[in-house]
Amino acid sequence: MALRQDIGIDLGTASVLVYIKGKGIVLQEPSVVAIDKNTNRLLAVGEAARSMIGRTPGNIVAIRPLRDGVISDYDITERMLKYFINRALGAGVKRLFKPRIMVCVPSGVTGVERRAVIDAAMQAGARKTYLIEEPIAAAIGAGIDISKPSGSMVVDIGGGTTDIAVISLGGIVVSASIKVAGDKFDDAITKYMRRKHNVMIGERSAEELKINIGTVYERVQEVEMDIRGRNLVTGLPKTIAVSSYEIMEALEEPVASIVEAVHSVLERTPPELASDISDRGIVLTGGGSLIYGLDKLLEEKTGIHVMIAEDAISCVALGTGEALNDMEKIEQSMLNAENNLEG
Repeated sequence: MALRQDIGIDLGTASVLVYIKGKGIVLQEPSVVAIDKNTNRLLAVGEAARSMIGRTPGNIVAIRPLRDGVISDYDITERMLKYFINRALGAGVKRLFKPRIMVCVPSGVTGVERRAVIDAAMQAGARKTYLIEEPIAAAIGAGIDISKPSGSMVVDIGGGTTDIAVISLGGIVVSASIKVAGDKFDDAITKYMRRKHNVMIGERSAEELKINIGTVYERVQEVEMDIRGRNLVTGLPKTIAVSSYEIMEALEEPVASIVEAVHSVLERTPPELASDISDRGIVLTGGGSLIYGLDKLLEEKTGIHVMIAEDAISCVALGTGEALNDMEKIEQSMLNAENNLEG
C-alpha cells in the first residue's frame, strides 16, 4: 500500500511529463490518445497512439486533446491524465491517500481554462490540484533563483504556446503568451512543401524535418534530408530531397512572431529589470528552443546574450517538481488570489 505521493505534471500540447517527488521525471509521452469511435474505448495512449496518427482505419481516431496549450477535448484529457497518473504511480498499487498534483499551464490561460485543468486533474484522481505558470516552472527548472529582486527573462517554446516572461521576486512582472510554437512550425513546413514542391506530407514527416534539419539562422554547412509524401498532381508517392535552407524559408513567419513577442515584452519591461536582463541574458527552454540557430537569431535581433537551458525539454517538468517542495507557500498564495477574486 503506497502512501501519498506529490506529483508534478507538465501538461503540454505535444507531450506530457510526469514528475514524482523524490523520484524525478518518471514518464515522458506524447499527448495523444487513440479511441475506438464505435465503443468509445481507449485503445492506446502516448507513443503507441502517436504512431497511429494518419494511419488509422475509419473506426479508430488518434486525438491530440490539447491544442495551443489548452484543453480542446475535456473528456479525453481527463482519461489521458488518469492513465498517465496511474502509470507513473504504478497501476494496481493500492493507495492510502490520493496524490496532490501540480499542473503547469501557459501564462495566458483564462479563468475558464484554469478551471478545466483543475477539474480534469481532480477527476483523474487528485486530492488537491495546484496550478503553476509555465514561465515560472521553466525558470525554476533552468536553475534560476526566481526569489531574488533581480530580473530574469525566460522564453519557453513548447508545442502549442510560446511563453515569454520577465520574473522577479518569485512572480511574473511582464509576460506574453502566443499560440505560435512547435505545432505552428510543423504546419508551416507542411504548407511550404505543398506550395513549393506540390507534395503533401503528414504531421509526423513535418516534425521529422523540423527536428533533423530545421533551422532559423543560416548554417555554415547546408544539410539535406529525403522525405516521402504524396504528389498532388499525380496522386502517387514521391520522395524528394529537402534542404535546411528551405526549412529556414518555411519557418520565417512563425519565428518572426516569436521574435516580435520577445521584443514587445522587452519594451514593456521596467528599466531596472531590463538592465538586469542585459547583464544576465535571456534563457530559452522547451523543445522548440532546440531548433538550430534560434538563440543566435534572438541574440542578433535583441542585442542581448541568449542561452539555451541545459535540459530544455524537461525544464518545465523539473521546475514543477521543484515547486512541489514549496507546496505550503503556493497553497497560501493561491488562497490569497482566490480571496482577491472573490473580493
